[in-house]
Amino acid sequence: MTKNTSTLNLRMTIYCAFFTALIIVGGFISIPIPISPVPIVLADFFIMLTGLFLGLKHGLISTSLYIALGTIGLPVFAGGRGGLIVFFGPTGGFLFGYLAMVVFIGFISDKMKPKISSFLIALIGGNILLYLIGVPWLRIVTNISWSAAIATGFIPFAPGAIFKIIAAIAIGHTYFIKLKRAPISSSHRGDDVVS
Repeated sequence: MTKNTSTLNLRMTIYCAFFTALIIVGGFISIPIPISPVPIVLADFFIMLTGLFLGLKHGLISTSLYIALGTIGLPVFAGGRGGLIVFFGPTGGFLFGYLAMVVFIGFISDKMKPKISSFLIALIGGNILLYLIGVPWLRIVTNISWSAAIATGFIPFAPGAIFKIIAAIAIGHTYFIKLKRAPISSSHRGDDVVS
């Protein structure tokens, strides 16, 4: 293993741990809403950033680590919850959706040039996958109708999702080169961000 490879691996390990910590913090920032068993959290926002900055492989590692920590019982999920029981509750589908979200965003981030339109495609697609998994899971677990599931599992969160996407694009547009492209490979990933 060369010195450059060792340094890169160490750097990416630190990045993965850092973004996992951000996702955990986002889970702790949990706001219950009266009309839904699913709270408002910032975990999904930090997962968007994880996919953008770390790409598919390391983004999935970081998000999987978050899921694993919660699975073994650490209180890292929304509202400080943890354990396998959470996966069988109304928010379980969204946890699985986080994995689909980061995979899609990370894939687009790896494959497309770092520009606003690419960020938009990645983030909108990732959010669509999140709710395509989370809402049906909510319907099954709570035994409610499709209209009720959409009313409680999507509509209250749509405005926030739009705001998070805009914020993620702004952060990505500003810091993408500094935090992802240049550290990973200045020769291969050194393109400028364009609008």
